[in-house]
Amino acid sequence: MNKIKSIFITLYSVGAMVATVHIVINMFNNGLNSAWTGALLGTLPASIFFSNLLLRKNIARTSSNLPLIIILGFAGMIISAILPQAGVFPFYYAVGFGAVGSLLYVFWYSRIDRSEAKITEGDTLPDFTLFTYKGEAVESSILRKQPSLILFFRGNWCPLCMAQIKEIAASYKELDQRGVKIFLVSPQSDGQSRHLAKQFSVPMQFLVDKNLQAATKLGLTHKDGTPMGMIGYESDTVMPTAILTDKNGDVIFADLTDNYRVRPEPQTFLDILDRHTTTEIIRQSKMF
Repeated sequence: MNKIKSIFITLYSVGAMVATVHIVINMFNNGLNSAWTGALLGTLPASIFFSNLLLRKNIARTSSNLPLIIILGFAGMIISAILPQAGVFPFYYAVGFGAVGSLLYVFWYSRIDRSEAKITEGDTLPDFTLFTYKGEAVESSILRKQPSLILFFRGNWCPLCMAQIKEIAASYKELDQRGVKIFLVSPQSDGQSRHLAKQFSVPMQFLVDKNLQAATKLGLTHKDGTPMGMIGYESDTVMPTAILTDKNGDVIFADLTDNYRVRPEPQTFLDILDRHTTTEIIRQSKMF
């Protein structure tokens, strides 16, 4: 099923943008009073959505159900069926990249099966080995020595992941004041991780999960999760996951989102850290 999803997302995202261009060209030839108008209404929202993700690269999260895209998709399908026909393409575009395509993207592709997750709040971070992009081994015991924010991200190809990392980098000062070290983990190659690390001046550690060893132990492996056509990346990747641990290496927060477009904001991490610190102070005061 994941393999089908990897094919779908490439065909849907690229297809919506190509179809929109084709529709606009034909609207000049057929006028607004034709099925091409409905086709444009149906495909344009998805085209704008994916163009924003790919070009702006500063969108770290979206709404869960993207209602506007779905509503306009169905509206475009209806209008393309009512207005004078100009061949079969307008209606097919409105259905494929509008109504049906948007439903599949929102309620099928975007959902993540988290049933295999093996990390919950209160657990101690287990033993596993990660690597720097220079090939140096980093044991999880290093991550357990201080409060840590561990972000498993899919790879440089994922615009939402890149935007989330930028947000975390912008919040580095606040996290550092709370003693938190930041570890950004992906299964991509050393070279890809090195390229990403060079884009940031704050001391975050970019680590490579070779053969998805850590992700497998934590139940975060996303088989065939990489979209078709991403040259240079393995088909298997990780599910986007944020883990916060305390000074003892115990998990105090694990965001196991079941929708790859819905991710926690940096303020969420800060609030959880502050609450945990307050709770610890109260608990220790009661011991004396």
